[in-house]
Formats: sequence, C-alpha cells, structure tokens
Amino acid sequence: MNQQVENIKKVDTLADHSPHCQFCKTALHHTLVDLGMSPLCESYVSLEQLNHVEAFYPLHVRVCDNCLLAQLEAYVKPEHIFSEYAYFSSYADTWLKHCKAYTDQVVERFNLNEQSQVIELASNDGYLLQYFVEKNIPALGIEPATNIAKVAIAKGIPTVNEFFGQECAHRLIQQGKQADLIAANNVLAHVPDLNDFVAGIKILLKPQGVATGEIPHLMRLMESNQFDTIYHEHFCYHTFTTLEKIFAAHRLALFDVEELSTHGGSLRIYACHEDDSTKPISDHTIELKNREKAEGFTSIERYTNFEEQVRETKRKLLDFLIKVKRESKTVVGYGAPGKGNTLLNYCGIRTDFLDYTVDRNPYKQGKFLPGTHIPIYHPDKIRETKPNYVLILPWNFKDEIITQMSFIREWGGQFVVPIPEVKVYT
Repeated sequence: MNQQVENIKKVDTLADHSPHCQFCKTALHHTLVDLGMSPLCESYVSLEQLNHVEAFYPLHVRVCDNCLLAQLEAYVKPEHIFSEYAYFSSYADTWLKHCKAYTDQVVERFNLNEQSQVIELASNDGYLLQYFVEKNIPALGIEPATNIAKVAIAKGIPTVNEFFGQECAHRLIQQGKQADLIAANNVLAHVPDLNDFVAGIKILLKPQGVATGEIPHLMRLMESNQFDTIYHEHFCYHTFTTLEKIFAAHRLALFDVEELSTHGGSLRIYACHEDDSTKPISDHTIELKNREKAEGFTSIERYTNFEEQVRETKRKLLDFLIKVKRESKTVVGYGAPGKGNTLLNYCGIRTDFLDYTVDRNPYKQGKFLPGTHIPIYHPDKIRETKPNYVLILPWNFKDEIITQMSFIREWGGQFVVPIPEVKVYT
C-alpha cells in the first residue's frame, strides 16, 4: 500500500513539471512527434571541435490541448542560438526573387513611398530590405545575430542589432521610429515568447499600419510530412487558427492571408489594429479558417497519427541508402540547412551513408554538420568526385538546385529528394 502511494506521488511530481504552453500557459501533455535527441541545427562544427563534446537536446513537439499551438520546449536561450547564426538568406536565388515580388506588391497595395517607414523583424543580411532601399523607402532592420547584422550594415541597410520585443519597440518609438509596414518573414517560429513579440508589433505599428508575416503552415507540414523543418531554432508551429488567437490576444486583427509555396507551404498573414475599420476581413481569410476546421485542425484528435508517418519516412530513406551503398554507389548531399540536420540526425545518417555535403555559403564550408560530422565543401566538390546520387537536403529549393547542378547527368548522376518521401530525379 505504501509503495502504491509512493508511485502516485512520483506521477504527481512528474505532472507538476510538465512544460507549459508559451502562449496560454496550459500544461502540455499531448505529443505531436518525438524526434529523439538532436544538436542545435545551426551549430556547425569546426575541425578543432571534432573531438569535443556536443550538446544534444530533446526534439519533442507537443500540442496544447487548450489553444492547439504546437511547440518545442525552449531548452536553450535564444541568445545562445541566434547571437551568431550561420543562415544567410541571400544565398538562395529563388528566395530573393520571392522577396522582390513581395516588395513590389506591398508598395503598390499600401501606397508606400519616401515618407513611409518599413521595419523588418529578424532582417538577416538585408535580403528583403535592399529592395525597399532601392525604391528610396526608409527601411530599418532589427537582427539579433551580430555576424549577420554586420553584413546588412555593410550593404547599406540600417540595422539594429538586438532581439525584438516590447522593450525594443518602446525604444524605437522614443527615437521617432513607428512603422507603416512591419515585415516578419519566417521569424514567428523562432520566438520563445510570442506574447512579448506580438505585443511589440502592436506598439510599433502606426494606427493604420500593416504588419505582414510569413509563417510555415502546420497543416502543410503534416500533410507533406515535412518533419525535418522541426528543430530547436523553431519553437512553434502554426495554423491560421492559432495565429489568429495569438494576434487577437494583443488586439491585432488578421484581415487577409495568402497561401504560399515557400518552405513547403507557408502563410503570409496581414495584420492591423483591431479598431482599424479601413481593412475589412477578406473572403480568403474566412475560407481558410473554415478549411482548417473541416480538416480537423481545431481538434486535438487531428494531431495523433503524425509520429508513425514520420517513422515510415525514416525507414524508406534508410532502405534506399542501404540498397545503393550495397551496390557500391556513392551518395553525397547538397546543402547544409537546418532541416537537413534534423533529417540526418533523426535517421542516423553519417559518413557511412553520405560521403560529404556541399553548400554555397562560405561560412559553412570547411566545417562539419552538427551531430553527424559530415564534412561541408564548396559545390565544386561534386564535379570533382562525380557521385552517383546527390541527396538534396533543402528540398524546398530542389528545382533551383537541380537546374544549377544539372551537369551531374554528364556521368549519369541522379538527384534524390527525401521529403515527403524518397524520390529519384534523373
């Protein structure tokens, strides 16, 4: 009897230490997917560090029973992850074209001009703001990674090197900086304190200003099995339904939304102050909310079968690699993205399967992938070694990469895309 009491106490103790939803503070008990232990995906390893201990953290996504926000526990402070960062947005030509098109669109739609103020949150290396500067529209970037902010400043993009939140917003207001347009592309997932971040947007936005954000769509992630986009740098995974709740909690209304193909399927949301009557709710906004509800994303039951789907993808990729390696074929990677590191670490793929990978980013060349220690070279290495297969890790840019690397067909080389499941391109 005493032992039963002790066991109950142990269970209660465990329950008391459950992680809590970063938005609504409810205890998190429901698992979306558990990808085991993984290193920080952008912590590339130098030659001198190869024999040092690496830190691995649980890659376990839970869903809040109350607000349905999918999220990772923040095991590492953002300052540790983002103060120096290896991802530079300007190395993807397709992404730059996407950003230029966005600039042209919002300038025309919202009548932006030389008297307007554009502010981008997590502005990276100036990849987006450069197009506003070209149009003589005042632009300001806010970028926490010191190494990346320096690159933007060198390009002539005014950049504040700090994390964004209410404190930063108040300081900018005191300096006379208030935004007609706030852009936040692929940053909301990186924010461990959503309430502080969105409250900062509310403060910084002019009374009739517009905030836009591009956010990977959880509905697409699950439909297309994009589990490799889960990593420690992404704290949250959103549906439109959860986004609307978060913005509404800070008196901001989502008045329009676009569905994009970028990053495997993203949402571009448009937000304004809730009392701004000049921006009616679009039909597409209502339609998307209804579609998410019809497909079950407003109920916890929809999130129960994703983990087995992920495991089957792992089995299929390993089956392919085992088969071609037994045939004495060579396989190399293209790219060293965060998503690739999740995939390789979860599947246990190291140099026994992948000889090396390549990347256009000089910051990564000469280093090794975290966890797997696969070496990273310049893309010219592929022409030099003539592999049988090139595994495309940033599959969201597969068309661009296949075009760039089409010369591998000269020796019969083929491309392999792992997500949503293994597919070979000749």
